[in-house]
Amino acid sequence: MNIDLTNSAHNRAVRKQKIMAITVYGTTWCSDCKRSKRFMAENRIAFDWVDIEHDTAAIALIEKLNDGRRSVPTIVFEDGSTLVEPSNAELADKLGLQTKPKLQFYDLIVVGSGPAGLTAALYAAREGLDVLVIERSSFGGQAGITEQLDNFPGFPEGVSGAEFAERLTLQARRFGVELVQAQKVTGLRADGNLRYVATGGTNAAEYGASAVLISTGSTYKRLQVPGEEDFIGSGVHFCATCDGPFYRGRKVAVVGGGNSAGEESIFLTRFADHVTLLVRAPEMKASQIVIDKVTENARIDVLYNTSVEAITGDTGLRELKIHNSATDRTDTLTPDGLFVFIGQSPNSKWLPPEIERDEYGFVSTDEHMQTTVPGVFAAGDVRRGSTKQAASAAGEGASVALMIREYLKTV
Repeated sequence: MNIDLTNSAHNRAVRKQKIMAITVYGTTWCSDCKRSKRFMAENRIAFDWVDIEHDTAAIALIEKLNDGRRSVPTIVFEDGSTLVEPSNAELADKLGLQTKPKLQFYDLIVVGSGPAGLTAALYAAREGLDVLVIERSSFGGQAGITEQLDNFPGFPEGVSGAEFAERLTLQARRFGVELVQAQKVTGLRADGNLRYVATGGTNAAEYGASAVLISTGSTYKRLQVPGEEDFIGSGVHFCATCDGPFYRGRKVAVVGGGNSAGEESIFLTRFADHVTLLVRAPEMKASQIVIDKVTENARIDVLYNTSVEAITGDTGLRELKIHNSATDRTDTLTPDGLFVFIGQSPNSKWLPPEIERDEYGFVSTDEHMQTTVPGVFAAGDVRRGSTKQAASAAGEGASVALMIREYLKTV
């Protein structure tokens, strides 16, 4: 697309693009910005970085490019085209990169690179197995985009999600795990004792293995109310770390009653002047320590028995229609932004019907962590019965690696 931009941010970007060709607009807090920058750096792609928190012209630029939305990262290319919040696969396609495994067959293919997948991979590789990890996004999974992990054993002062993911990735590489990024797995099939994983996109291919581990994790659920889709990235968000800085000195609402909602509400008080936490139930379901921190914070108000029924606005969110189930009263709330943390859905829709899942889509496994297809295992958040905690996911990764080792002795 042709972009007629006359502000200083664009003029500076054009000058830089004569040398670097690509400009990435984002914030230092944005994990997706870090991922895109890291991906390009690892592939030796030169780019100019503009931190919009320190450049009001850059904010105006990305709003103009995105129909009023402050969506980051926004990446502008030499030909004037843009990518907004791209996956690594989309970015790789745009850059014409070849990101594919070195071999056609492995002892073990791990799909997903969260704590479960990477732990299983390094355990298996340490046993001398040829191991491939295929990741569609950034290494580390949900843990990698968490602002801070305070309850992972061995880190008494806590560790940032980004550092945790980097350490785990380096450890896997140390043991010879082959890590492939920007590849979306689209299918899985069995042929005798062999298992085949298919990838999509411009580099679509199929890779074989003696065993496969499903560790694709889960994604945040949405409210499924009128207006939600219209304002995603323009008032409705699912990542406080990424989008919280947009709301310095403003007021926001958070939906949810669990640990994530409570912890992210506390985190948002670093930026927002006031946070309203909307809890559908009569009480929070978070741990007591999180509940105590929320209720003791003077900048957080909690509305119980309250759900969002609709989201309205023009170029951005203006109003929430909320309903109190205890009083049967409907009111309006006018926050500047809305953050949604109401649970997770397993990333399992790509799996074949032969692999049994429960009514929510979580993968069923036996006592050996094996699915209903022999040679195909599951661990981490995608597995039925998992605790959705980073520490337990890593533990499942270690356990399933040992189960896979025993299985491979039989084929």
